[in-house]
Amino acid sequence: MNPTKILWVDDEIHLLKPYIIYLEEKGYSLTSINSGQDAIDLCQTESFDIVFLDENMPGLSGLEVLQEIKELHPTLPVVMITKSEEEHIMEQAIGQKIADYLIKPVNPSQILLCLKKHIHQREIVEEHTNTNYRQEFSDITYMIDTASTIEEWMAIERTLTKWEIELDNVDSSMHTMLRMQREQANQQFAKFIAKNYEGWFAPNANRPTMSHDVMKQTVFPLLDAGEKVFVVVVDNFRYDQWKTIQPLLSEWFTVKEEQMYTSILPTATQYARNAIFSGLLPAQIQEMYPNLWIDEDEEESKNNNEEALIQTLLDRYRKRYNYSYYKVNESDFCERITRQFKGLQTPLNIVVINFIDMLSHSRTDSKMMRELANDEAAYRSLTLSWFKHSATAEMFKRIAALGYKVILTTDHGTTRVSNPVQIVGDKNTNTNLRYKVGKSLNCSGKNCMEITRPKQVGLPTPNVSSSYVFCSNDDFFAYPNNFNYYAQFYRNTFQHGGISLEEMLIPLITLDPK
Repeated sequence: MNPTKILWVDDEIHLLKPYIIYLEEKGYSLTSINSGQDAIDLCQTESFDIVFLDENMPGLSGLEVLQEIKELHPTLPVVMITKSEEEHIMEQAIGQKIADYLIKPVNPSQILLCLKKHIHQREIVEEHTNTNYRQEFSDITYMIDTASTIEEWMAIERTLTKWEIELDNVDSSMHTMLRMQREQANQQFAKFIAKNYEGWFAPNANRPTMSHDVMKQTVFPLLDAGEKVFVVVVDNFRYDQWKTIQPLLSEWFTVKEEQMYTSILPTATQYARNAIFSGLLPAQIQEMYPNLWIDEDEEESKNNNEEALIQTLLDRYRKRYNYSYYKVNESDFCERITRQFKGLQTPLNIVVINFIDMLSHSRTDSKMMRELANDEAAYRSLTLSWFKHSATAEMFKRIAALGYKVILTTDHGTTRVSNPVQIVGDKNTNTNLRYKVGKSLNCSGKNCMEITRPKQVGLPTPNVSSSYVFCSNDDFFAYPNNFNYYAQFYRNTFQHGGISLEEMLIPLITLDPK
């Protein structure tokens, strides 16, 4: 590897001989020059990794030289060195995007720290990240092998997500190990769900917070305490996507409480989101409000009745709160509803944002989107870019300015699938790739979970003999007819409806306005 090339510009360069010797002994290649104009000329013909620049020199000042160098090499880190501590000079230098600012007299350790910070930071961070993950690897494996409660699985999801995000930022050899560890976790989690899920619906069962509990357990107590609340439901919003946008939201909110809850099965909008807004399981909705439940085989949109379901929930619990409901499918509509917030006094406001769901579907259907979001790291990056540049960020900013608390959550997550499994069913079987409901379902996958008594877990039964079958791990269903075509088309797409940590353990965040 070639040595790091340093350009040091100072009209008293002869006084810097000890620094030059020190850095050369450390393996750096150092070019010293005592004129700003000469430095500019040199930068036109040679490339450097970093520049140390004296601020106060005869002829061109350090700030003038800085401007010229930045025009030639916008990304070249420049460290300003000066005797002056005047604030306006520091502000000018920072405004011209200096990498660092040192006050004379400097010592060798300061220079070395600058080099490590601006030249070697990536490899230092990478080394430390790899080392720290290797040290924690066996602890995570033990957590996965011994997890016996939903709280322990939530801790595993938090830990895996933390390492996935940290490793996003480094060129790490640990990516493969971490991916294998997540696969192992999802395999064990699927066994945990198969063993425990039906038992959660028994009378007086000790079960986790689930979709139909969210409003009752999280939103109602705030309203009853006199708080003004926005419930923002982002469709297909995974825990890792929440952690990705959290730093942006911190400009306007503090995180009062970060929880997870467990989505009901199927992890699909028709079931999970309707359960959130009604406070009921899907079978209860079908029984109590048959005009508000849309069966799988009906062509009508499965989430057209959300506003009416919210009203039924408020009525059943005798909550007389006025509320507003918005569904955002595109940016310009988000801008319009944000403008409507001016002077808002309604205590309960519910916003459904469908962008992540649209991103997931467009990624499946568009070759270009598949390339842009070819893995989980890219999926997180697209989520961050969307939030940063969309009207959604402005919406959150306006909500904070109005003094509203925010419950930020989702109906379910999504997972990347890669392994097709054959399934056979009758012609009325639904089209979702991660779960099927119908008669005489026959699945070839060894990781399928079947629910043969849907009513016991709060699921509707389109027919007397209907059952539900769920994929886990990275499996997805494909029919024997044209199996190879569909297997290829849907491989490495993000899907939902089944059993995985990413689909079922989802964020439930309480935000306080700053």
